[in-house]
Amino acid sequence: MALSAASISNASRTLSSSTTFSPLNNSSKKISPSHFSSSLSLAHRSSLFRRSFVSQWGRRESSRGHVSSSVKAVLVDESKENVKVLKGDMWSVHKFGGTCVGSSERIKNVADIILKDSSEGKLVVVSAMSKVTDMMYDLINKAQSRDDSYLSAVDAVFEKHRLTAMDLIDGDDLASFLSRLHHDINNLKAMLRAIYIAGHATESFSDFVVGHGELWTAQMLSYVVRKNGQDCEWMDTREVLIVNPSGSHQVDPDFVESEKRLEEWFSRHPSKTIVATGFIASTPQNIPTTLKRDGSDFSASIIGAMLRAHQVTIWTDVDGIYSADPRKVSEAVILRTLSYQEAWEMSYFGANVLHPRTILPVMRHDIPIMIRNIFNLSAPGTMICRPAENEDGHKLESPVKGFATIDNVALVNVEGTGMAGVPGTASAIFGAVKDVGANVIMISQASSEHSVCFAVPESEVTAVAEALKSRFHEALNAGRISQVAVIHNCSILAAVGQKMASTPGVSATLFNALAKANINVRAIAQGCSEYNITAVIKREDCIRALRAVHSRFYLSKTTIAMGIIGPGLIGATLLDQLRDQAAVLKEDFNIDLRVMGITGSRTMLLSDVEIDLSNWRELVKDKGEVADLEKFTQHVHVNHFIPNTVLVDCTADSTVASCYHNWLRRGIHVITPNKKANSGPLDQYLKLRALQRQSYTHYFYEATVGAGLPIVSTLRGLLETGDKILRIEGIFSGTLSYIFNNFIGTRSFSDVVAEAKQAGYTEPDPRDDLSGTDVARKVIILARESGLKLELSDIPVQSLVPQPLRAIASAEEFMQQLPQFDNEMARVRQEAEDAGDVLRYVGVVDAVSEEGRVELQRYKKDHPFAQLSGSDNIIAFTTTRYKEQPLIVRGPGAGAQVTAGGIFSDILRLASYLGAPS
Repeated sequence: MALSAASISNASRTLSSSTTFSPLNNSSKKISPSHFSSSLSLAHRSSLFRRSFVSQWGRRESSRGHVSSSVKAVLVDESKENVKVLKGDMWSVHKFGGTCVGSSERIKNVADIILKDSSEGKLVVVSAMSKVTDMMYDLINKAQSRDDSYLSAVDAVFEKHRLTAMDLIDGDDLASFLSRLHHDINNLKAMLRAIYIAGHATESFSDFVVGHGELWTAQMLSYVVRKNGQDCEWMDTREVLIVNPSGSHQVDPDFVESEKRLEEWFSRHPSKTIVATGFIASTPQNIPTTLKRDGSDFSASIIGAMLRAHQVTIWTDVDGIYSADPRKVSEAVILRTLSYQEAWEMSYFGANVLHPRTILPVMRHDIPIMIRNIFNLSAPGTMICRPAENEDGHKLESPVKGFATIDNVALVNVEGTGMAGVPGTASAIFGAVKDVGANVIMISQASSEHSVCFAVPESEVTAVAEALKSRFHEALNAGRISQVAVIHNCSILAAVGQKMASTPGVSATLFNALAKANINVRAIAQGCSEYNITAVIKREDCIRALRAVHSRFYLSKTTIAMGIIGPGLIGATLLDQLRDQAAVLKEDFNIDLRVMGITGSRTMLLSDVEIDLSNWRELVKDKGEVADLEKFTQHVHVNHFIPNTVLVDCTADSTVASCYHNWLRRGIHVITPNKKANSGPLDQYLKLRALQRQSYTHYFYEATVGAGLPIVSTLRGLLETGDKILRIEGIFSGTLSYIFNNFIGTRSFSDVVAEAKQAGYTEPDPRDDLSGTDVARKVIILARESGLKLELSDIPVQSLVPQPLRAIASAEEFMQQLPQFDNEMARVRQEAEDAGDVLRYVGVVDAVSEEGRVELQRYKKDHPFAQLSGSDNIIAFTTTRYKEQPLIVRGPGAGAQVTAGGIFSDILRLASYLGAPS
């Protein structure tokens, strides 16, 4: 049975004018949707319908050779002589996306780019105006949902293009375009009315509707180019591009037929400037179809390949292809070049600049693709091409070009001893996956064949798991397969680079970066081509992992986010030292230190980028907020684009010290001069050190014992090289060193203490120094480093605070009453002097007897401890190697500058551990 075009057209008009379908109007004449659907189906089965139906709706106007924007069948006049189109480097192909043609002003900008292109032949592929394709899909959804608002939505589409055209063109051109626009809108309303009545839209009807946006944009742009004095034709690519559906919402171009039709089109429209519709094409039966969403890139690539163009330029709203998603990695860089294979891998893993299939057509003919930003013409963009055989001058280029992620993935693991060596197991697994229509993103199998794991979208994993359990029901019951396990909430991280194949150590560097960021890898896959290394990780770790690997390959090897806790005397000095040295470290040593937060007990300052240390004090005052240590920690660790985090505790607060274990567990490095954690309860100390040893998270505390002196590191060096500690003895307090270095002659003890307090050597309350508790904490730290399991309470301490003055409320009152006890201290000094000795306040670790003590000792005047001056510290290590003559470390042990310097030294040591050059 055949239906004529006239009968279909008349039926549509009659249907449109006299028939309604409304559940609210019972008196209206109703037509069964199923009856209408079957009629449409019958019509579709008629090849005559396809040809006559589309021909009736698409008549060519004679003026200027324009083609109506409705669907049409291409009827080739065999009598007409075919004029072969010249192909080759004379052609340049441009593609402009919806954002590029989103307004009349932007369409003018596109026309200007076309006019400035000096190529002999120019073919321009355009998308629909921004948001129009979404509007067209919305029309279909409303119509098939029988939502009457589809009519007003059609009017909105019409009005958008009418206003744009009126702003771009005038005179006969405007009248001609508006006439065709009216014609197309009427056809759309008839089609949508049919969909409304049927309650369903076939794929070909949907493709017909959504393709109009490209048709209208192409016509308007061609008018604007011609208005500027350059001959221009517009091409409805449904006349030229022939594609075959290939399943999974994809199509394959028929190049032989398409090139034949391109020749035919040029025989009718010889022109050197052509504006072609993107996204839309036809089937071999001349039924309208599309290249699916984001298919305009594909259109440009196909046409570029057919013309053998010298280049295909894809114009977008970004500067090029980034090394990583710039929304997740602020330091992502524009890649100047990519190979076809790299671009393919990047697009597969979500680089949203390219349609994944864009690369294939041009790759066959070595046609480069250039990604450019229409809003930033000065940006050079990204060139996708075949890499040169010898690339000189790029020896330091990273072997990994880019990183990408796929979120919302689940990992399926099929495991069992009965799988090993059994042919067909993998086939059965993936056959079951295919049967449920799931997409396998990644596959990994151990060489033992004991298990196969693969990644699928989270939305499909339940169906996959059920299908596998059903397929392997008997094997599961028999124990040949032990489990079909699903790991939810995963992400895939991919590293892409063609040079990875020829560069040893890339995988090691990649996984080392993940390990140092404290990220666990669930599964790994790498093809033998080595263009891609893929890892499955926890979804919550995805962004941190992306930043970690990108930082390792693209930033300085050591980019560290820092949080400074306690901007008092020492913390402020450290911040000033960082300010003065940061540029040198970055330039000369590749160490990039970024302070992301500063917090005191009341106020904190947070920054998403980096705090300007040149005026941090003013910023704390002006932009500070109420201090919240957990919020501070979360911000410094998570809310930035830097994988390595260190918190520097410059306080003496036990509450802050109690957070260290949690910070280390979360992958945050800790550096501190705060002695409270290492001298606190033994079990907590051991727990802290065990966690440190088990992870890649570092805990440095050099400044807890000797300020800027290398005491802890010296002790560790001795132990790590096999030496045995016998005794550690030293003057550990710069304050008490100053006091006893100056407690000579006839000077009273209280006068020297007052002088030390005035000079800033003591704590605000000198009893904190004179009690010996601070020295005891240093002794217990060294004792524990030496392997002794001692509590602070195990250390006997000789306090220099007279018993009656220990309970006095204020420091001022203590200082007033201290002179009452000068005689006792003068007596002790006199006894020492009579014996030719000097007094020194020392801490001792006796490793042989496994004990420690803090006391006032007498030393001969030729003893190294007697040679000190000022506030110097001195520590003597007696070991099996240094038994006759102890190893001595001596130097300033107090003061903000040297203590801050010790902390700074630990920061640089952390940078070295993380990969900074030595």
